[in-house]
Amino acid sequence: MKFSSVATTLLMTVSWSTQAFSPSRFAGTRPFSQSSILASTTDKPAETSTESSLSASFQAARDASVAKIQAVLSQSKYAALEAPLVHFMDEYFHSLCQAAVSGARNPDGSEITASQAANEMLRTIQFGMKYGLGEKKYTFENVRHKALRGTNHGGKDERYDDESFVKMLGDDVTTDFYAAGCDFFRPSMDLANSLILGVDNLAKALKQLENGENVIFLANHQSEADPQVVSSLFEKAGKEYGDLAAHITYVAGHKVTTDPLAIPFSMGRNLLCIHSKKHIDSDPETKPAKSKQNMAAMNEMLQGLKDGGMAIWVAPSGGRDRRIVSSGKIPIATFDQKTVDMFRLMGNKSKKPTHFYPMAMVSYDLCPPPDFVEAGVGEKRNVRFTPVGIKVMDEVPNVGGAEKRHLFTHSAEFECIKGYEELLVGLGMQKYLP
Repeated sequence: MKFSSVATTLLMTVSWSTQAFSPSRFAGTRPFSQSSILASTTDKPAETSTESSLSASFQAARDASVAKIQAVLSQSKYAALEAPLVHFMDEYFHSLCQAAVSGARNPDGSEITASQAANEMLRTIQFGMKYGLGEKKYTFENVRHKALRGTNHGGKDERYDDESFVKMLGDDVTTDFYAAGCDFFRPSMDLANSLILGVDNLAKALKQLENGENVIFLANHQSEADPQVVSSLFEKAGKEYGDLAAHITYVAGHKVTTDPLAIPFSMGRNLLCIHSKKHIDSDPETKPAKSKQNMAAMNEMLQGLKDGGMAIWVAPSGGRDRRIVSSGKIPIATFDQKTVDMFRLMGNKSKKPTHFYPMAMVSYDLCPPPDFVEAGVGEKRNVRFTPVGIKVMDEVPNVGGAEKRHLFTHSAEFECIKGYEELLVGLGMQKYLP
């Protein structure tokens, strides 16, 4: 899977070299001070400036943030990072400014402000440097990762009983990385005009999970912020569905745990890490190790399904939907037959009822991907204030043998396309209809 949830952080705008990842190069880097940046901003409602598309308060927050980051980069010999970093900052500040001007609100009813934009941006940068690059770089030791929700979050997590683990987190031991990821992207979603459809099917899925059965969402994939889209729209449908979103395990590619700039967002998600076939075949020398890791991931998934009550999100296409440059249309990427077959096989082997729900997603405009698949990391990141949408389609019965497996995949993909087109029409995005 190419999903980078997850992973979608401010610092992912940068194309890094191996040398740049050396922890020693950050030895003299000072942490960003939020107070020094927020001191020059106000939380007054956004008013459009005649000299800029940003309101006065957002422009002040943006300028102060950029100046501070430029100072830190220059001291650390990171001048090459300035342009892509500032580009994403501009995108984020414009996105939240537009949200403020439109009257969008935070979940608690408060206004979206310039200080909020600066605060989220700085926190993201600090997490990226600390856990993706620094001496305390976070290591995903298992192919199945459980989200780090902090010591203040309900539920027992034995990792927080480990002194070395607590020391590694330091002041962030109470941080809920799941909530942090949602807080970063949620303000860029026009939730008032977003759509969450198929709630009746979502209710059925929730009931099945409560009964100890398994649920697998077969989704199309449009944005690196798709996990946050799922969380935000499930929350919109109801608290119980928001809780379900936090419970979901996302099938992800290797980049979300090895790309230093994706790591902080990945820390906040339940993940099952699987190397794509393309990545496995790219380096013959590492192919055996990657294949072994995939086998371990399959065993972990099978164990989770055997335990029951496991919810999984997977994009059978293996990557994001891409725009057709000549027409501007955005078709859903084709579901991979073998991927769907594998999940059906795992479900059957678990001996627990496993249910499959196609999930149509519209999130392309939130973080538009490159028009073409790019190798490695470092693609230019954009973000927009836009409505998003999800429709959970009817369950596809997991019946039929090997001779009919193509019918199952075809049915799941057809349902996803049908829901996708309904969402585009409902969101007023007919221009993207294939």
